[in-house]
Amino acid sequence: MAESSKPILYSYFRSSCSWRVRIALALKNIDYEIVAINLIKDGGQQFSKEFQALNPMKQVPALKIDGITLSQSLAIIEYLEETRPTPRLLPQDPKKRAQVRMISDLLASGIQPLQNLSVLNQVGKENQLTWAQRVIAPGFNALEQILQSTAGKYCMGDEVSMADLCLVPQVANAERYKVDLSPYPTISRINKSLLALEAFQVSHPSRQPDTPPELRA
Repeated sequence: MAESSKPILYSYFRSSCSWRVRIALALKNIDYEIVAINLIKDGGQQFSKEFQALNPMKQVPALKIDGITLSQSLAIIEYLEETRPTPRLLPQDPKKRAQVRMISDLLASGIQPLQNLSVLNQVGKENQLTWAQRVIAPGFNALEQILQSTAGKYCMGDEVSMADLCLVPQVANAERYKVDLSPYPTISRINKSLLALEAFQVSHPSRQPDTPPELRA
């Protein structure tokens, strides 16, 4: 499936949606190049005409691969899964696959957009911490309950799945916004196990080409 040139990922080091895709690329051992899109510098490089031509939603990530450009992290991960199926990120069993998608959507649609940069800019600097805590906690309350019936070592049994790719960046956001994680022992345990894996380490925001020196691991 690979074309002659490497895939190009348009990414921001701290973007949780970009991190999901970086984990998938690392797990599937896909060699790629990063083009950094700084969401803060110059009023936000995602608003440039050049980037808007790539992704009209003016968001990262965007992935150029196999002659197409894809945006939306879960759509990108699903494409990688269909074209490069090893290792599997969606279970073969239809019920488990649906549960993985359910957890992924809970994180990627039910929590993350409510506390992303564009929303936090709207609520004002003095309200950002309280707002982020207020929207993350109900999502984590639901997720902790769901994981009681799905989790093994990871979100879905003992195999890493797309749900895990969504979990780790969201826990990092929760930590950044000082959410108390003590009510979420299952989420915390899974997150710790995942962060021990190489794919989650190499893709980590502290180890990206555009990570500021003071935030590097």
